Amino acid sequence: MQQKIAIDCDDAACELKKVIYDHLKIKGVNITDLNYSKGKEASYPDIGYNLALKIKEHEYDRGILICGTGIGMSIVANKVEGVYAGLCHDVYSAERLRKSNNAQILTMGARVIGPELAKTIVDAWLKSEFEGNRSLPKVKRLYEIEAQSFHKEV
Repeated sequence: MQQKIAIDCDDAACELKKVIYDHLKIKGVNITDLNYSKGKEASYPDIGYNLALKIKEHEYDRGILICGTGIGMSIVANKVEGVYAGLCHDVYSAERLRKSNNAQILTMGARVIGPELAKTIVDAWLKSEFEGNRSLPKVKRLYEIEAQSFHKEV
């Protein structure tokens, strides 16, 4: 079964989002542009949170969030329990985001990287899968820390 991918951006990254969306559509990827801000004012916290919730609810398998730097989108997506996002501006980091960290969301900065590099990063990230192995205990520890943070005893 083909993965379902969601993509969205803030006003700083509309052009790069279109480039990535078109690139993945041509490749036959099942991608949806959430376009959260269409018809309303919305900033990156709301846009990123919306996509991250859809990942948590299993509406999509993975997501791509783009803003000016990618930093804000990464921060807000990581506020959703069970969702892991990482900022990548190179291919190696994008591969490791999946292979070592099992992250479902890739964030990028439209003011930091160009369209050709962005396409290469996205392709590498989508091809990568969680390897487990030596990373498994570390990822499990992330889950434990997350549970402590989200479910503090009163």
